[in-house]
Amino acid sequence: MPPFKPLLLATSTALMLSLTPLASQAADGQLAAQLAAARQEGSIWTAFALNRHLNPFKLDIEVEAGEATLSGKVENAVQKDLAEQVALSIEGIDAVDNRIEVAGEAASGNPPGLVQRLEDASLAATVKSKLLWNSNTRGLDIQVKSETGAITLSGRAQTPAAKELAGQLAANTDGVREVFNHLSISTADSTSSEVQIAVDEAREDISDSWITSKVKASFLYSRNLDALNISVNTDDGLVSLRGSVLSSAEKRLAVEIARNIRGVRGVDADALRITG
Repeated sequence: MPPFKPLLLATSTALMLSLTPLASQAADGQLAAQLAAARQEGSIWTAFALNRHLNPFKLDIEVEAGEATLSGKVENAVQKDLAEQVALSIEGIDAVDNRIEVAGEAASGNPPGLVQRLEDASLAATVKSKLLWNSNTRGLDIQVKSETGAITLSGRAQTPAAKELAGQLAANTDGVREVFNHLSISTADSTSSEVQIAVDEAREDISDSWITSKVKASFLYSRNLDALNISVNTDDGLVSLRGSVLSSAEKRLAVEIARNIRGVRGVDADALRITG
């Protein structure tokens, strides 16, 4: 786990602890909103890919607080309006900022086919989920795009270590062929942000079932683990791993993935055998 900078003075920490219930509720709300946005982006991608009038075009989608921002190029105004209406049809999308440009021959070149577009939409949503589930990257301002299996990360990270971790989480996702890590380092207010995240996580009420499901999903998304042979159980934040892996490297990776999921207090992998 990447090291954090030293916490603020005890007086500042005490003040933040006194505000924890409200801060924790706010953090939970923000996480839920980010997960919903990731799902909605994936749904819009899928709807575009399934629409024969839109799937020839390369359109970019970003969702925040129920508003979808669309960009890219189409051949005519009818297609531009259609893209907006399709996005509005997705549950939870209340508004569309339609920045799509109308330009003839916009579909020139060799745009990805339907299957690839669906895979990219799913892959971007998967990487976003992994970043949100991880205790060290969930508070970062990161946008994820996938194009034929190439992941591009943009936005801000508070430290070089956090930037590197985000890149590693993306690169270790099954289906990702390369990662372009364009995260910038923003140290402004990073210490206070780290204090807030640490305080929030100490008081968050994360269920054992949530932890178990996210550990299992993270195993399945990993390109270097045979997740079907690993069983996961969580009791009061303590994760127990059983089953078998092919090497000590796989075992270390399984422990590391589980340890970094939000809410995990410890990992017991004594019953995870190495059979290779």
